[in-house]
Amino acid sequence: MDFDLHGRRAYAYTGGKRFDPALPVAVFIHGAQNDHSVWGLQSRYFAHHGFAVLAVDLPGHGRSAAPALASVEQMADWLNALLDAAGAGKAVLIGHSMGSLIALEAAARRPQRVAGIALVGTAYPMKVSPALLETAREREPAAIEMVNQWSHSSIAQKPSAPGPGFYVPGGSRRLMQRIAQRNPEQVFFTDFTACNDYVHGEQAAAALACPALFLLGRKDVMTPPKAAAALAAAMPGARVVTLEGSGHALMAEQPDQVLETLFRFASEAAK
Repeated sequence: MDFDLHGRRAYAYTGGKRFDPALPVAVFIHGAQNDHSVWGLQSRYFAHHGFAVLAVDLPGHGRSAAPALASVEQMADWLNALLDAAGAGKAVLIGHSMGSLIALEAAARRPQRVAGIALVGTAYPMKVSPALLETAREREPAAIEMVNQWSHSSIAQKPSAPGPGFYVPGGSRRLMQRIAQRNPEQVFFTDFTACNDYVHGEQAAAALACPALFLLGRKDVMTPPKAAAALAAAMPGARVVTLEGSGHALMAEQPDQVLETLFRFASEAAK
């Protein structure tokens, strides 16, 4: 589904169903150097089980026009503008990694529209090492290799992978390479810098009274579970679920558990 935001194309996948704003709305926000496809299983299931779905491509990613936005705050404003353009009412915001910060900031800026928020593979502050920032700026292919190695708990296929022979790290690597191919404007460096520079997490958390879920990977070395503890503590009543056998790429490594946990949360929050 295409939108025109400030004269630029903005794309959101609707899960194979027509977007109906009269239904409960679920919004999926991807992380750095990714696009809507990382939510393929979850977004399609939601769309075929009672939700109107918007799995967005952030500016400069996937099918949404460049340039990539330089801050979490700008991306949060863009997301709220897209929801306005779609005619969405109350929504459950679901964000992974950088997308979790965008969901948090967007919810704080428009708390009246948020029925619930799910932060997947999150941390605050989401600091990025100077070495990785430099690599993303100077040698993006090397940064892609580094992040893929750190994002997966092992190189082996998981029993819950989508099909026999499906190579999870390879799929993630190819998606990042495709984003770089479609938009050569150092998207990875822009995304990492936005995560590193975001400093409004505590204020955003304090502004929210909606149900909150933290969905974390036990073996995540990019955003370790302990790095989300302070943010979770700032959100009274937040539920924390930690998945065993998963690194940062939760949707790929444990797709069924991620789907089950998110759908149960969103269904309760949307009531």
